[in-house]
Amino acid sequence: MKKLKIGLVARIIIAMLLGFLLGRVLPLSVTRVFSTFNGLFSQFLGFIIPLLIVGLVAPAIADIGRKAGRMLLATTLLAYVATIISGFASYFTSAGIFPELIEAGTLTSSLAKGNDAAPYFVIEIAPLMGVMTALILAFILGLGMAHVNGSALHSVFNDFREIIYRTIAKVIIPLLPLFIFGIALNMSYSGQAAAVLTVFIKIIGVIFVLHIAVLLFQYCVAGLISKRNPLPLLFRMLPAYFTALGTQSSAATIPVTLRQTVANGVNQDVAGFVIPLCATIHLSGSTLKIVACAIAIMMMQGTPVEFSHIAGFILMLGVVMVAAPGVPGGAIMAALGVLQSMLGFGEQEQALMIALYIAMDNFGTACNVTGDGALALIINKFYKTA
Repeated sequence: MKKLKIGLVARIIIAMLLGFLLGRVLPLSVTRVFSTFNGLFSQFLGFIIPLLIVGLVAPAIADIGRKAGRMLLATTLLAYVATIISGFASYFTSAGIFPELIEAGTLTSSLAKGNDAAPYFVIEIAPLMGVMTALILAFILGLGMAHVNGSALHSVFNDFREIIYRTIAKVIIPLLPLFIFGIALNMSYSGQAAAVLTVFIKIIGVIFVLHIAVLLFQYCVAGLISKRNPLPLLFRMLPAYFTALGTQSSAATIPVTLRQTVANGVNQDVAGFVIPLCATIHLSGSTLKIVACAIAIMMMQGTPVEFSHIAGFILMLGVVMVAAPGVPGGAIMAALGVLQSMLGFGEQEQALMIALYIAMDNFGTACNVTGDGALALIINKFYKTA
């Protein structure tokens, strides 16, 4: 018999539901075991995040710099602009709608309540550097490798990037369901589970509608520039959308995205360049989700959501998304450092972000790859070959 394989999304949802259900049943001694694991895992995440930023962002910038042709720069800039537009659209929508759906202070600190399941022990794993230090270092190294003739350092960072990829795919991602379970268990024990679950359902509904709105906007812009009806262009990309829903991977969907983009009239050479590149650097759907989830959690905590604060976060998030690893949940893992350094998210907030993000990972990926077709239409207008 074939071994039953449960995807990451299903495992995250099951872990959260089990945590909410068992939090009122399991004895405190058992709950504290999971709190201890969460403390250790959280310390490991704090240690790995600066390394993740350096290991992913530096070689990504170096790769772009070394191949700095006009089409590459135009595609990269367009992908970044599309990503941050999506982020700001998410901010304005969330800031307008969420206050009606979320009661401020819904997510109160368990410590403030005084009835959390404290870990048995904590081992501190100090990071080698701060998150902002890691970002600055990554920019310096990336730009330096792009302009220095020599491949030795670039080869080292390619290997380091592979180590980070494997750490995420083989260590962090498999342990995430247990981490989420522990957070949900503690929240249930402290009496917050019902309120959080209710808010989650509302947030997911809003984000799904936002995905559709972003795709309509992108194809309206692409249709305006290419002087074509945007709706047939979008509908022709539906096979890529549904393939991404099933595969949960931008890379695995590239053949379908490429085929449908060519069917939309994009030059085959242009499509062959833009689609694989955008599968890595264009993450409008992912950015949309991260911004909306972050704002929701801030509101649940009663934290003021100020435009000046969120704007800087979105602009930095757009850069970090370029280097997001192509594994399920990779974008949220790359964003944890910015969430921590710019929004002050701690262990509980990061766990909720991961759970919310991965619960909708399929839809975010589908939005990303379908939007790639719109960007290809825009690039095609200016760079198509004879």
